[in-house]
Amino acid sequence: MSELDKKVIKAYKKALDVRLKELQAVQANSAESREPVTLDQTTTGRLSRMDALQVQAMALETDRRRDLEIIRVETALERMTDGDFGYCVTCGDDIEIKRLDNDPSTPTCIGCARGSIN
Repeated sequence: MSELDKKVIKAYKKALDVRLKELQAVQANSAESREPVTLDQTTTGRLSRMDALQVQAMALETDRRRDLEIIRVETALERMTDGDFGYCVTCGDDIEIKRLDNDPSTPTCIGCARGSIN
């Protein structure tokens, strides 16, 4: 690996570390929106409860997607430690720099992402 490659990987690592901290902070701050909805008919009307249930469902889905992104970032950081970063986990080819610039946590090359394995 050339010195330039090490610098590029170091920049990707820094970006991934920042992103991971952001995701974890948002996740910690959004815990309240994932709590069970109280179905007290004496204080809340039926439509308000339905709205609350819908908001909760959206919060749970957002949380699920955030969890997946956290896993992607953590896995990319592990690949850096193992020396496998920048290589497609499916076919082993290099992942294009433009693709990594867009999302350093991406695990696959564009061909495998599209389903047309090289």
